[in-house]
Amino acid sequence: MKVPATAYNAPVNPPLRAITFDLDDTLWPFAPIGARIENALHAWFVAHSPRTAERFPIAEMRALRERVFAEFPEHAHDLGLLRRLTIERALRESGDDPALASAAYAIFFRERNRVEFYPDAQDGLHRIAARWPIAALTNGNADLAVIGIAGLFRFQLGAREYGAPKPDPGLFLEACRRLQCAPGEVLHVGDHPQMDVAGAARAGLRTCWIDRGDHAWPDGLPRADLRVTTLTALADWLDAGARFEDAA
Repeated sequence: MKVPATAYNAPVNPPLRAITFDLDDTLWPFAPIGARIENALHAWFVAHSPRTAERFPIAEMRALRERVFAEFPEHAHDLGLLRRLTIERALRESGDDPALASAAYAIFFRERNRVEFYPDAQDGLHRIAARWPIAALTNGNADLAVIGIAGLFRFQLGAREYGAPKPDPGLFLEACRRLQCAPGEVLHVGDHPQMDVAGAARAGLRTCWIDRGDHAWPDGLPRADLRVTTLTALADWLDAGARFEDAA
């Protein structure tokens, strides 16, 4: 059987006992979500705060968001809070009522959780979750319960909850603690060479780079233990003879 995965450094010991997953750009693309958020928020401002819509059209709102993010580096782990602060700032600078921020943020949250999965993602997740405990590790603010797949995961651990974003090794180690596994018994799957692969590797986890775009691996970073292009390929690799040994 041909296994559609690239194994850089496998097989790996000790045996695999659990798998953690990044979310954005691993299970679904974020770019369409970001565009929907911008469009929906602007439409809401047009209807409920015209002065804000005029003062901050989409490009200006994006620039404001970048300024707010830079202004509050201590909140880099809490993207939801930074979004809320951006909305409040836009309302104040437009001369409107910052109390409108709650309703505007609800629009953001709704659109944030309208995801379009990669074609392979849901089936791959179901196949993998049927055999392995899985958990979600994210710097973002997607809500798996709202999205409808929380039941597949043992838990979701975000940067906001932990207090620091990936690639901080502590977030990965906290996931291992909750999974009751040693770091070397956990495989982390993600799209970002630095945030996911390097961060997980520094914490002692095994790593899988999911590369959906045939990208070159960045110079200066140790390669992931595995490289796949789809979750189908990862599920096949786990199911095939090249898989990690099943946990006892």
